[in-house]
Amino acid sequence: MRADRVFRGVSYAAGGTTVAIMLAVGLFLTLRGGDALSVAGFSFLTTQEWSPETGHFGIVAVLFGTITIAIIAMCISVPLALGTALLISEIVPGRVKSILITLVDLMAAVPSVVFGLWGVFFLQANVIPISQWISTYFGWIPIFAVTDASGQHMTDAGAYTSSAFIAGIVVALMVVPTQTSVMRETFSQAPLGEREGALALGSTRWGMIRTVVLPFGRGGIIGGTMLGLGRALGETIAVVMIISPIFSINWQVLKTGTNSVSALIALRYGEASQFGLSALMAAGLVLFIMTLLVNFTASTIVARSRSGAESN
Repeated sequence: MRADRVFRGVSYAAGGTTVAIMLAVGLFLTLRGGDALSVAGFSFLTTQEWSPETGHFGIVAVLFGTITIAIIAMCISVPLALGTALLISEIVPGRVKSILITLVDLMAAVPSVVFGLWGVFFLQANVIPISQWISTYFGWIPIFAVTDASGQHMTDAGAYTSSAFIAGIVVALMVVPTQTSVMRETFSQAPLGEREGALALGSTRWGMIRTVVLPFGRGGIIGGTMLGLGRALGETIAVVMIISPIFSINWQVLKTGTNSVSALIALRYGEASQFGLSALMAAGLVLFIMTLLVNFTASTIVARSRSGAESN
């Protein structure tokens, strides 16, 4: 029918346009960052220092900070999002459920700068005592230690500010609404017959959730997690407002000083020379490729989980 042909044509056009835009972005970053990559070579991925003017620059330190902040954010956001999604879809009654859904959706629309301001002026002061406690009792774990150059444990509050831990908490709270929405929507689509069947066989509510809802929503859990991870990797404003930028790998996540690729671009873009701008474009290309890999991995895992669910 004509309507089907029009719909198919519009769909192909929309999909093709999206792919074309992504390829155009990648090509633009490659061309603009080509000068810097030709000078730095493979050392661009192994050098910690950032000094394009002297020809000695790389993104291993900022890339490490980017991944560290994202991992911390996921460790906090995924349990919160999963619990909130189950609460909304399985526990609370209808009227309260609609209110909570609206609140979660509204939280997803809060600008990044608001989270950044909240993190700087409220959260940081309240998280520092927690960081000190973690470092005191779990400092034997290297990532939780906070030491000076001589290896001595640091207790001063100033050593715990502007850390990857604080930035990770802020980013986690930013991505929780998005993850919750994706997971909740998937949980709500779990078959009613299987729910009632599990309850009729004597299962508790948690037993029904564990055997019916969670297996059915596996794809949504993975998809929501990866969607949040993609945003966490590219978050800029909130991270810039919180961190104290450094260009060295800091394994101590509670200690002052970290960095990210997006923060590097935001902070250095205005003052960069022509060659420095090329180096920033190269850093953006690496972040672009990393985000694509995360999304591709997520889509592959979700597709496999869906096919497994269908075969079962």
